[in-house]
Amino acid sequence: MRQPALSRSTVDRDGATRESEAALDAAWPTAQVIVVDDQGRALVDGTDLVLLSSSEAPEGERLYLGLLDGQAFFGIQGELPRRLGAQKKSLRDVGALLTDRDAGLLVHAVALANWHASHPRCPRCGEPTTAAKGGASRRCPADGSEHFPRTDPAMIVLVTDGADRCVLGRQESWAPGRYSTLAGFVEPGESAEQAVAREVREEVGIEVSEVVYQASQPWPFPASLMLGFTAICAPDANPVPRDGELEDARWFTRNELRDNPALIPGSASIAYVLITSWIDGCPLPMTGTHSS
Repeated sequence: MRQPALSRSTVDRDGATRESEAALDAAWPTAQVIVVDDQGRALVDGTDLVLLSSSEAPEGERLYLGLLDGQAFFGIQGELPRRLGAQKKSLRDVGALLTDRDAGLLVHAVALANWHASHPRCPRCGEPTTAAKGGASRRCPADGSEHFPRTDPAMIVLVTDGADRCVLGRQESWAPGRYSTLAGFVEPGESAEQAVAREVREEVGIEVSEVVYQASQPWPFPASLMLGFTAICAPDANPVPRDGELEDARWFTRNELRDNPALIPGSASIAYVLITSWIDGCPLPMTGTHSS
């Protein structure tokens, strides 16, 4: 299967440096900085991230992103500067177009910025917290507790009949005619495979077997980790929206999707990878776990 667009990275997250305030301070003067705004956008020139020197960067919490070939990278959430020819773009817009380095840097910066913006206070006592470890955590000065970024596991699954058809659904808020794979959050005390079977049953009323893990992808909108699966259902299964999340669900053939690329999600999503890998017949694991 192809690699999901937002799972690419070449930067070492360099845990040793972020554990040392002195090392972080030493890295800052020669750092390159990605600025992300409060909508998760960064400046992109063509298909390249616009990187600032530390002296050009706006004020804000310095989020250490790592090291590559001796070059340190930081992220800051703030107002995007103006650069001739550059545009404000989100991961959805350019995630699949960026280089491996830039894709990894931007998804890391957006994920950290989202978490810091939405978790300014201690969940134990309510006091304001401060960023620590280069943005890898937040510390409460009142009770001394340390808090780390949240990641919400979610499953996403391409259900097929084991042959030439797959089940896709659509939400009312999506672009007209757009369909995608079925997805949902993993609930407490539940395995990812169990979540696949439950979500498919709840959303479209069909049972699946041969639940096989394929790949994962961070999806910082705001804090998910998408766990990609394939699964098999009976050829005569009748997918019908059941829980109010979907306005439609139906079977599609490979040829229908191949001939109508506007039907499927954008290339930054793992849903795109699951669907297009299946359309093109890319080899997929053939054994899995049935969960109910």
